[in-house]
Amino acid sequence: MAFPMTPSAWTCDPYDYGAAARLGTELGLGPAAAAILVRRGLADPSAARDFLAASARTDPAALPGADVASELIVRHVQAGSRILVFGDYDVDGVCSTAMMVRTLRRLGADPKWQLPSRAEGYGLTPEAVERIAAYGTQLLITVDCGVTSVEEVARARELGLDVLVTDHHRPGPTLPDCAIVHPALGPDGQEGPAGELCAAGVVLKLSEALLGAAGADPAAAEADLDLAGLATVCDMVPLRGENRRIAREGLAALARTRKPGLRALMEVADLEPADVDSGTAGFRLGPRINAAGRLQRADAALELMLTEDEDRARQVAGELDGLNHDRRETEARILHEAEAACADQMSAAALVVAGEGWHPGVVGIVASRLVERFRRPAVVIALDGDAGRGSGRGIAGYDLHAGLAASSEHLLGFGGHRMAAGLQIASDAVEPFRRALAAHAGARLAPGDLKCVEHVDAVVAAGALNLQTAEELERLGPFGAGNPAPRLLVPGARIEHVTAMGEERKHARFSLVGGGARARGVAFRRSQRSLAAAGAHPHDVALSLERNRWNGAVEARVVLRELSPSVAGEVRDVGEGDFWDEVAAELECDPSLWWPAPDPTPRPARLVHDRRGEGLTGTCADLLTSGDSVLVMVADVARRRPGLEAAIAGLA
Repeated sequence: MAFPMTPSAWTCDPYDYGAAARLGTELGLGPAAAAILVRRGLADPSAARDFLAASARTDPAALPGADVASELIVRHVQAGSRILVFGDYDVDGVCSTAMMVRTLRRLGADPKWQLPSRAEGYGLTPEAVERIAAYGTQLLITVDCGVTSVEEVARARELGLDVLVTDHHRPGPTLPDCAIVHPALGPDGQEGPAGELCAAGVVLKLSEALLGAAGADPAAAEADLDLAGLATVCDMVPLRGENRRIAREGLAALARTRKPGLRALMEVADLEPADVDSGTAGFRLGPRINAAGRLQRADAALELMLTEDEDRARQVAGELDGLNHDRRETEARILHEAEAACADQMSAAALVVAGEGWHPGVVGIVASRLVERFRRPAVVIALDGDAGRGSGRGIAGYDLHAGLAASSEHLLGFGGHRMAAGLQIASDAVEPFRRALAAHAGARLAPGDLKCVEHVDAVVAAGALNLQTAEELERLGPFGAGNPAPRLLVPGARIEHVTAMGEERKHARFSLVGGGARARGVAFRRSQRSLAAAGAHPHDVALSLERNRWNGAVEARVVLRELSPSVAGEVRDVGEGDFWDEVAAELECDPSLWWPAPDPTPRPARLVHDRRGEGLTGTCADLLTSGDSVLVMVADVARRRPGLEAAIAGLA
């Protein structure tokens, strides 16, 4: 079966328009923000108010294992033991390691720390255990790893070490024989109330419990909310419950941080503290921290998080910025070669590409780019002589981990989950593995599964793309996993006045026009020529709306996500005959009450909302996506027909 590229389609969940209207009135929100809250299951005003407040806080004592861990750590600190913290090389691992070290220092300990290199691989290894024991370590604390390190922990215990594992990854069938702090290991195997925390979130809650157990102020742990918020956003854990509070308060703490390393990192990223949000944290700060672990060792990133020396902080931040530049160049080169290698696989349901000299630290990013472009599962393998290491990314509707399991006869090893996985492979097994994975995916995917379906959170008119709407949508943040940034759809709009932007002119500015309103926008990674070509005809435009600061001014800015040519629908004029009498009977009221009468008569008790000035096309399209029956009464059918036809195109 051939799997050609297929065009984009839109999907939008129905919603209770009346509930959204009531919610908007009670919380002071416009139609777009209210509709999004209702679509996301927050129609109840109390639940919506709690969500907007982002104030959920769990008791640190409820974190599974926190009591035993606190007792163990306090005992070793009081005894003056040698304590070593072992972490991971990504943002979450670096931040959680720094947080644990800082908490131990607050208690008077002088802990050492160690991070693995990407060449050594993720997690605690037998070699690392022997090395740690040789330091004279008496208490080993793992962060962001260890819950599956059964043999390594057993060896550490044989060597006389006490071990505390703090982790958030999925446990295996057997747990290490040591003290464990893990949000999903509650009583009887039940997930605790903070079950979705990242490693830094786990350390934050453990630090609160630990400081309280030591007789110190538990609130002192929140001095590291900036690190916890950064890690929570970058590790892509669901931003709900306490994660939402940690992310929001953490990003606010990051904007005012006094840590020299974080301030230096923002400086090299050309990021003003006032502009810190989940997007800038995830795409400008996180990659610079990750670059150290991807291309060299993560030690530099951890040093940056811990240093109190401003000069040293600027020096290390500059090194990370340089590594990130190298990472982008390496990624661009490998992506170019990988895309070329995909050319003869366009009829396959899954892509597997490999190259000698490709850096294993960036193959996961490249796999993600291939999925974005070709809309099918992709595995990218970095070959080094007779073997290679690869990383894969999946798509909705396909279990990549199951695909690797079905093809495991061609692999030296693999691990991961349904959307992302890693593998080791012999070089001469790449081709049979490619065939096996494509066959597995082909048997479980249909061509329609590869169709790019753009999920839309609300349908609006161009007139709603203003600063007020942008500020209301901002209240729904921070955005990330579990709470994606709202995506809006403007039907029947036009793209005008397209100009190139950026140093290499790879992006474009434009005006979006519809219903007599105009909004300024940007399109990243779209050339001026390709976007200008879309201006010849109306398009349904998917976009995000943000509050943009530029040269001291604040304005609403449209960010283009996707666009599709508008297709006119059909409008039927039903204003003849007994139609109005039938409508009146349905509404259970006298049709004479619909029109001004000399004798004022009580009107039916119905919800009335004035949507004038918002644009006919967008307003009608919004109502159509509610899933309710919609009656549009128009005084000037000839003039309004084009807008109505645009509104119902593909939405009715």
